[in-house]
Amino acid sequence: MRTQVLSILLPAAVLLASCGGDRAPQRHMGPTLVNAVEVPTRTVTSYASYPASMEGVVSSAIRPKVSGYITQVNVDEGQAVKEGEVLFRLETASLSEDAEAAMANVNAAEVEVARLRPLVDKGIVSEVQLQTAEARLSQAKATHKSIVANIGYATVRSSISGNVGSINYREGALVSPADPTPLTTVSKVDDIYVFFAMNEGEYIDILRTTPGEKLSDKINNFPEVRLRLINGDIYPHAGRIETVTGQVDPRTGTVSFRAVFPNPERLLSHGGSGTVLIPRTYEDVPVIPESATIDRQGRIFVYAVHGDTTAVSKSIEVKDRIDGLIVVGDGLKPGDVIVARGSQNLRDHAAVNVVMLPLDSIVGAIEPVFKQ
Repeated sequence: MRTQVLSILLPAAVLLASCGGDRAPQRHMGPTLVNAVEVPTRTVTSYASYPASMEGVVSSAIRPKVSGYITQVNVDEGQAVKEGEVLFRLETASLSEDAEAAMANVNAAEVEVARLRPLVDKGIVSEVQLQTAEARLSQAKATHKSIVANIGYATVRSSISGNVGSINYREGALVSPADPTPLTTVSKVDDIYVFFAMNEGEYIDILRTTPGEKLSDKINNFPEVRLRLINGDIYPHAGRIETVTGQVDPRTGTVSFRAVFPNPERLLSHGGSGTVLIPRTYEDVPVIPESATIDRQGRIFVYAVHGDTTAVSKSIEVKDRIDGLIVVGDGLKPGDVIVARGSQNLRDHAAVNVVMLPLDSIVGAIEPVFKQ
């Protein structure tokens, strides 16, 4: 009897449970509360960045003109020096001995010439013998002069006024003109050259968007560039692009640029590195917060609010991303209302209850990237 009752009640319980499960999804869901913004237009600037190296505008590699051991290093790294200032002295003992021997040869040649001249006048010896002695005297003087010059070359002086770079050899080192590494480098750093490169596509883009018919005209019209130092600080002075190779390096696929920056505080150094920042300004363009977007397989979508009650998925073109903002190329127009936060939780044509917010409350006030 108990078994029969259970067999009757169990199917009934299953039936009731299944009916309850069917009713749950049919409950009415209210509109989703969302924050929305009206699409404004703004003038914004983005900065493309490129690794860069630095050199003094004038840079002189200091090399010895004669071989010898360094006996004195008269400067230190980073020191300011004047043109002609002594930087290094090389050992000259052996050269001095050579100079003494050469001077003895000069004296002997002069004695011989002095001996032969009266004999030629008297016809005792031929004119040819005197000419030969005079030639030997000239050769002895030239040899002596060369050795004395080498003694002078053993005192290594700066060829320009500037700042001393790394000192690659110290006292006791044997150096020669054939050494691949210079003794040091002296650079003028009142201005600094900054070298960087961009790929071919970026190069074509910057040429296309810069006014001017010739390359020289476009270079003159390039915007001022900025420099991020190796510690992350923005260098306070703007620079200008001076030269472009105009040729693509087949090894790297890049085009080389040279900019020049003023260096009054001596913050920039020969051999330094940093990042060049090239601005691109968008004037009066639609912008939206990046938090409003959804990436679906490489395409970017937002939810546009229709009639203040319905969120509709919409594809947009992204022209640039700048500090939490997206510059919209196509898909939205100024005055459109879009969901600013929580788009990931919505579905297309979802009912929404909109709370409007200003754009700056979403991404912060838009300020210049670089302050003077």
